[in-house]
Amino acid sequence: MLETTLDQGSDLNSKLSFDDFRKIIVEDYRVAVESRYVSLLGRKEVLTGKAKFGIFGDGKELAQIAVSKVFQKGDWRSGYYRDQTLAFASGMTSIYHFFSQLYAHPDVEYDPSSAGRQMNCHFSVRVIDEEGNWLDQTKQKNTFSDISTTGGQMARILGLGLASKLYRENPNLSYLKYFSNGGNEVVFCSVGNASTSEGVFFEVVNAVGVKQIPVVISIWDDGYGISVPNEVQTTKGDISEVLKGFQKEDGSNGFEIFKVKGWDYPGLCQAYERAAKYAREHHTPCIVHVIELTQPQGHSSSGSHERYKSKERLNWELEHDCIAKMHQWLIDSDIATSEQLNLIDEEAKDFVRKEQRRAWSDYNKALAVDASQAIGLLSQIDDELVELPLKQLQSLTEPSLKEVYSTVRKVIRELKGKDIEGKGALLAWYKLQQGVNESRYNSKLFTTGVDGPENVQVIAPQYSDDAKFIDGREVLNLCFEENFRRDERLLAFGEDVGKIGDVNQGFAGLQEKFGEHRVFDTGIRENSIIGKGIGLAIRGLKPIAEIQYLDYLLYGITVASDDLASLSYRTFGGQKAPVIIRTRGHRLEGIWHSGSPMSMILGTLRGLHICVPRNMTQAAGMYNTLFRSDEPALVIECLNGYRLKERLPDNIGDFTIPIGYAECIRVGADITVVSYGSTLRVVEEAAMELDRLGISVEIIDAQTLQPFDKAHLCAESLKKTNKLLVVDEDVPGGASAFIMQQILEDQNGYYLLDSQPRTLSAKAHRPPYGSDGDYFTKPSSDDIVETVFEMMNEGNPDKYPSLF
Repeated sequence: MLETTLDQGSDLNSKLSFDDFRKIIVEDYRVAVESRYVSLLGRKEVLTGKAKFGIFGDGKELAQIAVSKVFQKGDWRSGYYRDQTLAFASGMTSIYHFFSQLYAHPDVEYDPSSAGRQMNCHFSVRVIDEEGNWLDQTKQKNTFSDISTTGGQMARILGLGLASKLYRENPNLSYLKYFSNGGNEVVFCSVGNASTSEGVFFEVVNAVGVKQIPVVISIWDDGYGISVPNEVQTTKGDISEVLKGFQKEDGSNGFEIFKVKGWDYPGLCQAYERAAKYAREHHTPCIVHVIELTQPQGHSSSGSHERYKSKERLNWELEHDCIAKMHQWLIDSDIATSEQLNLIDEEAKDFVRKEQRRAWSDYNKALAVDASQAIGLLSQIDDELVELPLKQLQSLTEPSLKEVYSTVRKVIRELKGKDIEGKGALLAWYKLQQGVNESRYNSKLFTTGVDGPENVQVIAPQYSDDAKFIDGREVLNLCFEENFRRDERLLAFGEDVGKIGDVNQGFAGLQEKFGEHRVFDTGIRENSIIGKGIGLAIRGLKPIAEIQYLDYLLYGITVASDDLASLSYRTFGGQKAPVIIRTRGHRLEGIWHSGSPMSMILGTLRGLHICVPRNMTQAAGMYNTLFRSDEPALVIECLNGYRLKERLPDNIGDFTIPIGYAECIRVGADITVVSYGSTLRVVEEAAMELDRLGISVEIIDAQTLQPFDKAHLCAESLKKTNKLLVVDEDVPGGASAFIMQQILEDQNGYYLLDSQPRTLSAKAHRPPYGSDGDYFTKPSSDDIVETVFEMMNEGNPDKYPSLF
């Protein structure tokens, strides 16, 4: 472990030439002081009610300035929500934009990071334009959109850094000039000391050490995790002591580990210069443990650290405040005088206040447009019911959009049934503004750019007369091979994906054909696998991140949900990561391989396309579409379908299945049954018996659950049958309830029914092992037959007498 302390730093002081470095160092001090005033003023803005919540980076200013000195264009930051000084010093944001985000300005011009969708200190830079085209990442300093999940920023650094390694080692990627300069980029990750207790931290550190990925991980250590001290959080009370086993030795992989005090300016600069050099030139990962940091205002604006810190600790923090230490060091080193530094303090304070006021003024000007228009329209309505709401709105000096639109909606309700002058104009304005507010607050769940899946040409599968019948796994294998040959950006990884070609042989032989850079194994680490895919995808590659079984998605759900699924939304379409998560499920039996937790997926992964193909040919068509588009997706293959025979299309790598469209796979007249995945085969089996009972079943394959049946095929079927049964393997009230809601509400299917719609799902518990466990737990052919017969009995008991 390489320790850099003030004692060692004192030797460095002589190296800081007054002529060469004075202006730079004094400017660093100015940035640190400005950032500190941002924290102090930001907290006041929260406490006065102007902002909802605040979290700040006070106490960590010098360490982040040291990082900014080695942060180059093309590099990436995957950080912690206390990195404001780094963001200011590197130019990734400004103080004005910081306060605009604090006030939740809903315009991306004012809050480029999130258009008011994220709290302050959650930064990002835009890497795609309004059309969804990639911007040149090598021309800017990049930061992946921050998330609040503790430790959540760790997983994606695997892919962000691995991309540099691939760009350096694979010459076939050299044409992707927008994403790398020969693999010379470094990923700078920051994490709080308490978050090093998270499993994802150790999972990622292990994976980074194995792959020797060019990252520099900074651990900001102020001794606490909110109120919990390091002694309770960490073995030995010191995370770098815990990590000593990861220290790189001769002939081994691992990390270079540095330990430096957060108030030691020269020591910090030296540590980060060395760490960045190791990572950039040699692709050796580094950890910089920054200790003895302070947190002058406590954890956040919602509490006070005086409640849990002793008087002695608080006094120590005052003495060891990094800015106070730098102030004294500048004087002692004859770099600046006390008068010069005091003047900088005053100038910084005035500048921060000016930028805060400008941001607050512009925020209110934006809101005032809506308020002014609403007041003008309400003033044109001559009715006593409007007078009080209008006066209340006029009395507000700085009305929020909530207050504006709540007033308008209240008036509309009060004027119900009245034909009065001005009401029509108010209604027309309100309907127009619904679209405006939809864009402000509800848009960009997907980027919907020029390369969206909806823009991929639909090409039908073609079959020759002598088309082969082969195993489903072979259909997928040939599909992957054709696409890997077509597009050098494609790569696949996961447990057992490389050497043996995955547990079901979808990638069999492809590592030999395309190399270990493109098809490779990983350890058992689901969070890291998905995070790796996210990082690779935002850097221009096309990763397939395999989760071995659908049940195991649970172990990577935080990364998939908190980071990937919300990425487009939380950046207002400024970032995208078109990773494909490939997995398999619907086995129909076994507590640990039941494989149908669809309600969990639907509840957590809004922002991903959820594809549930019924066989491997349909899966291949979906992959062909997704490989040609630029939005993230989860593809769940049927676990019990790999060895079922399927007809091989002649255009196996080219035909496409449109995402978001259902398919009618059996025409019928009496009842519509909607299902997906493996359960469709059970439904088809039941339909044949129902035919013998005189009941004609129409079967709709949902194909994708997100988006669901964009063409409203289910409703079209109900116009004919007037009866609906939804069948799936999820728990009661799970995916079947979602499908029902989509059909009855979004497609107005309720008005097409002549009997109660039904769902048929698995039991509430997981299925026991074995075929009998499957039969008594999940929908069987017998269950479907009897449920359909019962529904027909309700409408015509004479023709379909009760079975029981």
